[in-house]
Amino acid sequence: MTTADDRPVRAAILRGLACRCPACGKGPLLQGYLGVRPACPACGEDFRAQRADDGPAYLTILIVGHLLAPTLLWVWVAFRPAPLVLIAIFATGSVALSLLLLPRLKGMIVAIQWSRRMHGFGAGEAASD
Repeated sequence: MTTADDRPVRAAILRGLACRCPACGKGPLLQGYLGVRPACPACGEDFRAQRADDGPAYLTILIVGHLLAPTLLWVWVAFRPAPLVLIAIFATGSVALSLLLLPRLKGMIVAIQWSRRMHGFGAGEAASD
């Protein structure tokens, strides 16, 4: 017997990537750049149980490294730019990409935790079994 998932992962991830509340998709999830709000201003969902910790930073490093390392190698082999030009371009690119990805990945991780009821999300709900 299967039951319908009342917290679908895909919808939660998409809302988290948009830095929106994973429950309603309307309220902002983050306060400032990386601070998670204690609760959603739109629906009141409690986010104090989240434990994103270092996960968003590790994912950001993983993604930026996997995108820029092969690109760096290709640019060096194909065009042979001056080393300082290469450093300036790729340092700027890596910082910009990291700043773009970090809050979105934090929202995604919090949304996954909410969707799977990890770390106390949904602890106050009555068990349906």
